[in-house]
Amino acid sequence: MEDNVSKHASTLLLDIHQQDFIGKDISIPAHPRILMLKGEENTISTNIIANETWNKLHQTILSECENLISIAPLERVQIGRRLLDTSREALRRIFFLSYAYRLTKEQKYFERALKEMLSVCSFTDWNHSSFLDTAEMTMAVSIGYDWLYSGLSEESKSIIKEGILKKGLEPSMEETLHNGWLKRVDNWNQVCNAGMTYGAIAIYEDHPDLAKQIINRAIESIKPTMKSYEPDGVYSEGYMYWNYGTSFNLMFLSAIEKVFGKDFGLSEQPGFLKTATYLEHMTGPTGDPFNYSDAMPRGKLQVPMFWFGAKLKDPSLIWVEYNKLLKAKKGNFVKDRLLPAIMVWGNGIDFNKVTEPKSKMYVGQGKNPVAIMRTSWTNPDAIFVGTKGGSASINHAHMDIGSFVMEANGVRWAMDFGMQDYESLESKGIYVFGRTQDAERWNIFRYNNLVHNTLTVNNEFQEVDGYAPIVNSSSKASFMSAIIDMTEVYKKSLLKANRGIAIVDQKHVVIRDEIETHSKEVSVRWTLLTPADVKIISKNTAELTKDGKKLILYVKEPVSITMKTWSTVSPNSYDADNSGTTLVGFEVNIPADSKIDIVVNMIPGDTDTAEEVKIQPLKEWIEK
Repeated sequence: MEDNVSKHASTLLLDIHQQDFIGKDISIPAHPRILMLKGEENTISTNIIANETWNKLHQTILSECENLISIAPLERVQIGRRLLDTSREALRRIFFLSYAYRLTKEQKYFERALKEMLSVCSFTDWNHSSFLDTAEMTMAVSIGYDWLYSGLSEESKSIIKEGILKKGLEPSMEETLHNGWLKRVDNWNQVCNAGMTYGAIAIYEDHPDLAKQIINRAIESIKPTMKSYEPDGVYSEGYMYWNYGTSFNLMFLSAIEKVFGKDFGLSEQPGFLKTATYLEHMTGPTGDPFNYSDAMPRGKLQVPMFWFGAKLKDPSLIWVEYNKLLKAKKGNFVKDRLLPAIMVWGNGIDFNKVTEPKSKMYVGQGKNPVAIMRTSWTNPDAIFVGTKGGSASINHAHMDIGSFVMEANGVRWAMDFGMQDYESLESKGIYVFGRTQDAERWNIFRYNNLVHNTLTVNNEFQEVDGYAPIVNSSSKASFMSAIIDMTEVYKKSLLKANRGIAIVDQKHVVIRDEIETHSKEVSVRWTLLTPADVKIISKNTAELTKDGKKLILYVKEPVSITMKTWSTVSPNSYDADNSGTTLVGFEVNIPADSKIDIVVNMIPGDTDTAEEVKIQPLKEWIEK
């Protein structure tokens, strides 16, 4: 029989008037029912026994659970406005320990998971003012409640159910306070809908009406976010937030499909299944990602790729991730709170059938379009380039339109700082998330165009409301290329600005900018951010060296420039340390009502053929 739900929560009508997707006469599975039904551990166990790599992952999880047994349960520690670190650690601990218990039936894992659950359920709240915190905590406790259900005492069940209901689900019904994420089209929508759905599924039999409303609400609410992957799968918030948003989106899809036998067509939303190809291409030969927008510079194991590999029956989609598993050292990946999901999602993948991807180039249109190209998937010395258009008005975006990263000979020569830790800025009074032209965000050193691998005109910021499409591309091996029309992001200063980036003859990279001015002279600064040592060897040439390797930066046009470097030490006390990096480039004054071409070659090693190659105007690239 359903317990009393608060009058406010049970009678509230939401703005999203969702249809009844799941229907009135439904029968849901008994516990456990989230991700793995009873007995489905057996197929995972079989896989572990049969395959050394799966066994290594399994043992990694168990080993970490051994470490967790002896440490104290979490306390309610809020950092600034967030409880998120605590919520995420709770999800990691409870998911790991619950997995260990289900696979081994060892009581020590059960007892430790229960201790963690009872501890977090004793918190005064799960920080509803920052609902990501609430959502992740609700997911954590819901997995533990469902997976340990048969062994829980009635007292423990009552405490945990009360926590899920009062600290998770009911606050999500307070429309004016805590559920603005229902109408967002970003990672908040994915994470919060997933967390609330887990809570609803976990205590479904106790609160069926509320649970149905929450699940139906989530199916309707998450659709626009999943459609935002269209047309080609690009996740506008970048590599790191792809992992966050897409992981929880898949946790949601997996949960409802397990309970209801279908995902209500959600995975068929345009572009969603294509996003695996986008993510697969995002990692360079060094193992580092194309870290545009708010993203860390280092790569991580992308657990969601195993869902896509199995769903699409395409083992090549996990080529990059499988190689991470093969190279993993003991203890790798244990900080990933969703790591146990890999054992569920990847269960049907035959590692013997994992082959390298067929295409060496990916171009994805969308809100933040990208082009990514490489000369090889298997050669660690391969050339790799990722570039982007888009807009700075997107969630987590930087003023990085036209920027790129580049690798060759196992070195990332052209880099992106990526993000700065939010709390390090917020604790000093900096508002991190504004998107207007005058937002404080753009004064953060790492976030504006002055320190990205792009153009700066008259020492001004790019236009936030501008949008730069990728207007042409080619995957031809001898001239892989992409052209970005950046005119809108420089519209106040320039009549036209187009950037083309290409890998020529699989030997070197060229960046060609074609610029037209209005009725006023402008100053254009061309910059490249690098972790390498920089030596200016002539007016138009710089030599970059790192790890015993060399790259030549050669400006072919205009001939009148003088190469120089700029410090990456910020004058602001709140900015992160950027030691070990240098900005190299040049400035050029362009007269009013004129055109200019800027052609820069990036030549790895001792190759000197770039001076001999004539780079055609971008019009010729398009015609080709």
